Amino acid sequence: MISAGEFRNGVTFEQDGQVLQVVEFQHVKPGKGAAFVRTKTKNVITGSVVETSYNPTAKFPQAFIERKEVTYSYEDGGLYHFMDNETYDDIPVSASDVPENFKFCKENEVCKLLSYKGKVFSVEIPNFIELEVTETEPGFKGNTATNTLKPAKVETGAEIRVPLFINEGDKIRIDTRTGEYMERVN
Repeated sequence: MISAGEFRNGVTFEQDGQVLQVVEFQHVKPGKGAAFVRTKTKNVITGSVVETSYNPTAKFPQAFIERKEVTYSYEDGGLYHFMDNETYDDIPVSASDVPENFKFCKENEVCKLLSYKGKVFSVEIPNFIELEVTETEPGFKGNTATNTLKPAKVETGAEIRVPLFINEGDKIRIDTRTGEYMERVN
């Protein structure tokens, strides 16, 4: 059990059958009245974020989220297949449990499966991934001074915006959290 007074960023707990993670917290001691803990919590299964206040003595069962390192194998009709890096077992994951930024993940990429009580609810991919540009308009020498961007398609099929000097065949680094171009890689 964990009390609301012990909340810190990243702590996961159960409340009313929901698994919540503390995103932000603040201990408030007003001039009049009792102290309380103001929190912003994220439901780890659905991703919804809610602001709530708790009595610091309120107790909740702590929830343990398992993070298992796996390798992405392939996608097959709405199922994404991962290989457990320890047992080499195949783990199929439904497309509904895969986050939006998974479009940047290529085969044989090491990821983390997030599960609670044995049920996989999300996949964590690396924050930065290097991909090759497969389709874009040709770049022109000298187009580096402005922040003008053009559309480009990368090897996973995802589309992003890149600077004008990027050409087909170039390797680029992408921030998977925002989906933005970071830099060209040699």
